[in-house]
Parts: sequence; C-alpha cells; structure tokens
Amino acid sequence: QVQLVESGGGLVQAGGSLRLSCAASGRTFNLLTMGWFRQAPLKEREFVAAISWNNIIRMSDSVKGRFTISRDNANKTLWLQMNSLNPDDTAVYFCATSTLRVAVKDDDYTSWGQGTQVTVSS
Repeated sequence: QVQLVESGGGLVQAGGSLRLSCAASGRTFNLLTMGWFRQAPLKEREFVAAISWNNIIRMSDSVKGRFTISRDNANKTLWLQMNSLNPDDTAVYFCATSTLRVAVKDDDYTSWGQGTQVTVSS
C-alpha cells in the first residue's frame, strides 16, 4: 500500500500560480501511474491529470495549457504546476495511484491522499 501526502495548496488570486506536491512512500512508486483529481464543493470528484511510470501524460481539457504534471521517481514525488488559475479551479486536490498505464477515472485509482485545499479568489 502506498501512502500519499499532498502539500502546496493555499489561497491565490485569479491569474496566479501554485505548485502542488505529493510525497509517496512505498517501494513501487516508480511502477505506478500517478494522478491528480479535484473536488469542488457540492460537486463530484473530477480527473485533472495523470502521468504513467514511463511519463505518458493525460490532462483534463479544462486544465490543458495551464497545468503541468510531472514526477520524480527517485524521490517518490509527484507535482502539479498550476498557472493562470481562476475561481473555477477552487477545490480540494487529491493525488492517487493506479496500476493501470492509462488511468483517467476515479475507479482506476486505489490509493488516495488526504487532499490539499486550493482557493482562487476573483
């Protein structure tokens, strides 16, 4: 079982940037697909981005061109660089792991972090 801890959330003005981190424990990190999801108040959790063990990347259309996902297998860390933030990006952001090479659905993921709050003010 992989343990995940997100950090880097906070309050930012529209147009600003944040960089989220996800620190993982466990020996299989470099074999897993890592994903970011978010959940806004009163909304379902939605896919944001994913990166496979060999750096195949999937991005949600809503964040393409603004967000970048990357990973460091040696340090078992996942990042989400978020630029040009807008109030619609306000949500709790979660990182998660999947054993699938391509994983864009909630059900594809088995381990989840506790989430980090991102709030974008207008």
